[in-house]
Amino acid sequence: MIEMNDNGYEVLRLDNQLCFPLYACARQVVNKYTPLLKPLGLTYTQYIAMMVLWEKDGITVGEIGKRLFLDNGTLTPLLKKLETQGYITRERSAEDERVVLVSLTDAGWALREMAKEIPFKVGGCVALEPEEAKTLYGLLYKLLGKM
Repeated sequence: MIEMNDNGYEVLRLDNQLCFPLYACARQVVNKYTPLLKPLGLTYTQYIAMMVLWEKDGITVGEIGKRLFLDNGTLTPLLKKLETQGYITRERSAEDERVVLVSLTDAGWALREMAKEIPFKVGGCVALEPEEAKTLYGLLYKLLGKM
């Protein structure tokens, strides 16, 4: 992918960076979510945190962070906002007060019903054949697993 030329600066060409198309595609896909999430009062990051909780309620902040590849410094304000919106509760574990458990409220569960069409709407915006999407998905998770 990267070839050296006479001056050695070919490595700095944007077209030679694998990270750039990953970044640009991620931004474009996330931007497709914005108008769909706005009526729910969610950002994309709040939405994926809610998705984790809809899969498994009553988990720790650390488990959410691990699943989303986010650190506590990013996750804490996001969870505070979701709590303020009435979608989740946070409470310290009785066994270990350093551990914070996150649980959905009734409003958080109701939000799932309102959000269930979003993946279909966004999926229609990604111009890949099903087999291509499956290959890309596998490659991206392979890459994440090695980082």
